[in-house]
Amino acid sequence: MTERYSYMPITGRPHGQWPGQRRLAVYVAIGVEDYREGDGYTEDLLTNVPPPDLVNKSWRDYGNRVGVFRLLDRLQRYAIPPTILLNTMVYDTAPAVTDGARAAGAEIVGHGVSNSDSLTGMDRGAEGEYLDVVAHRIETEEGARPGGWSSPWLTHTPNTIDLLAATGYRYLLDLRPDDQPIWLSSTTGSLLSIPYALELNDSSTMIGRQASAVEFADMIVDEFDELLIAAEDQPLVMSIVVHTFISGAPFRLRQLSRALAHIAAKEKDVWFTQPRHIYAAFSERYPPQ
Repeated sequence: MTERYSYMPITGRPHGQWPGQRRLAVYVAIGVEDYREGDGYTEDLLTNVPPPDLVNKSWRDYGNRVGVFRLLDRLQRYAIPPTILLNTMVYDTAPAVTDGARAAGAEIVGHGVSNSDSLTGMDRGAEGEYLDVVAHRIETEEGARPGGWSSPWLTHTPNTIDLLAATGYRYLLDLRPDDQPIWLSSTTGSLLSIPYALELNDSSTMIGRQASAVEFADMIVDEFDELLIAAEDQPLVMSIVVHTFISGAPFRLRQLSRALAHIAAKEKDVWFTQPRHIYAAFSERYPPQ
């Protein structure tokens, strides 16, 4: 992936601020996912459960029945606009979820058809068709194609960057090589990589590495406090990635709320935003060369 962007140290970047003279852009992405039963990839809380695995399925189902609505309400409490990383099958399996996201003014980012999927192993034709199917379904439901993409399981092929640009996606939420957006090299058009939290991510951190909800909230607070200092004279981006069936659980939501309250208290310095607005502001000021 490194051939997709050139090296430039943060010390060599121009000074500036985000719109409204804000120092730090913060977006919160909610993974809204669904899985095909008994087929493909899955996220499990308990391992090696024999079929029928009702335990892990019901754990994941909590997200679209309960967790997503609690997360949307909590973001609204702190005036943080939601970003939804959407598996498009949710339009069919849990339409109240997408209705609620729409009512909350969420940005819908393409996140595959199902989280049982992976781009790994797809040939160029199949991958291009898959990216287009997701964009077309979102356009049908929301009235416009998505500007952003985030891959299920953060998987890519050698063709992904080129195919995303060719399919009309304008920015990618998967990578964090920097604290600022960076332009990716593509043969088919411009594609912006907007910083995406690989560790301020409840799936990789609380499920994958078994960090506690308290530890996860502390990580968010520490990241925010440090980036706010670093953003004194440079526009930086902070992202927080949560999933409905993980951070939507009450005991995790309580700790996430503690971190969000800490961030919201610094609203004069923070631009609570969505990737589409980060893309618009950055590309206007720093267009691709």
